Amino acid sequence: MLSVDEQMRIISSGAAQIVPEAGLRAKLERGLPLNIKLGVDPTSPDLHLGHAVPLRKMRQFQDLGHTVTLIIGNGTAMIGDPSGKNSTRPQLSQEEVEANAQTYVAQAMKILDPERTTIVHNGDWILSLDLKALLSVASKFTVARILERDDFTKRYQSQTPIALHEFLYPVMQAYDSVQIKADVEMGGTDQLFNLLAGRELMEKLDMEPQVALTMPLLEGTDGVRKMSKSYGNYIGLTDEPAEMFGKTMSIPDEMIGKYYRLASSKTPDEVDAIEAALAAGEADPYQLKRALGRDLCDTYHGSGAGAAAEAAFDRVFRENQLPDDIETVALDVTPNDDGMVYFAGLLKDAGLAASAGEARRLIDGGGVKLNGEAVEPQSYQLDAARLTSGTVVQVGKRKFVRLA
Repeated sequence: MLSVDEQMRIISSGAAQIVPEAGLRAKLERGLPLNIKLGVDPTSPDLHLGHAVPLRKMRQFQDLGHTVTLIIGNGTAMIGDPSGKNSTRPQLSQEEVEANAQTYVAQAMKILDPERTTIVHNGDWILSLDLKALLSVASKFTVARILERDDFTKRYQSQTPIALHEFLYPVMQAYDSVQIKADVEMGGTDQLFNLLAGRELMEKLDMEPQVALTMPLLEGTDGVRKMSKSYGNYIGLTDEPAEMFGKTMSIPDEMIGKYYRLASSKTPDEVDAIEAALAAGEADPYQLKRALGRDLCDTYHGSGAGAAAEAAFDRVFRENQLPDDIETVALDVTPNDDGMVYFAGLLKDAGLAASAGEARRLIDGGGVKLNGEAVEPQSYQLDAARLTSGTVVQVGKRKFVRLA
């Protein structure tokens, strides 16, 4: 096992906060494996690189000889995490949580070492709590303490409703730490209150308190807003390699270092060298993004996926060739009485646009092509003769389908 100083250097790399840092050092000085906790409420089956940031840090802990407890929040998800929200989250059913959890674990294990990962479900202890036990845990917190949460404070001051069950979320997340005897709990910067609640509850129960370690939120491919599917600026862990590589190539140059630090498989020393080379003007941002794209594809799709995705990217963008793996789709191109087909609806049906409204915006912006030729703005209806079998429909730089 590495020295405490070296472990602290690696663990601190990219971290937003370690509370308290001296507490983590003291735990490491014992020379025993630590139990690193991450709780996840599987509210969606679709994960992206932003979700993977704490998983990356946990893998670093594992590589240092520590163990990880991944808590699937099938109990807390029924409450709904209010962190960063200005309204009450919808409560999920057990069926929805379990279906999402299976997908989450499959994707998480592409990063974590399964042999050093324990997976538990907090419903095993939360859902079996009787009223006496629940009151005992809840009595350790005051309403004033819970209202210190920034999001609760804002909602209370603006007279936005706060459902009573939402107060139980940080209490139950803290109870998770008690149940598994966590040494360190991880989360995003928006989770700090919940992590400190776990530390507080453990102290009140005469347990050694956990250390809270938060990771920064990762901006999306626009380099401005946090990565989110709703913003369309995400790189999904299940994106096809070509899509993943292409999205990586679109990130702003100024985000390269952060993506390497938080999302890649590179060591802190390797990232330090990359950032130093960028700062000195000795590195080519374009080549670094290509290397990052290969790294991400290999991580989530297996060794060699990155090189294949890079070659496909070059065929399309350097050589102006069509991809080799264009999906052929059967769509209804039956013309109306005027011999026209509603093209905006066809784009939606093909999965190339989220809605007909988005399809119209793409057409007007010149982002849609037929066999390599741009479709004219406001061409929402097209002559059926332009949509024959074999026609390649392209949206943006990376989305293609071939009509059956």
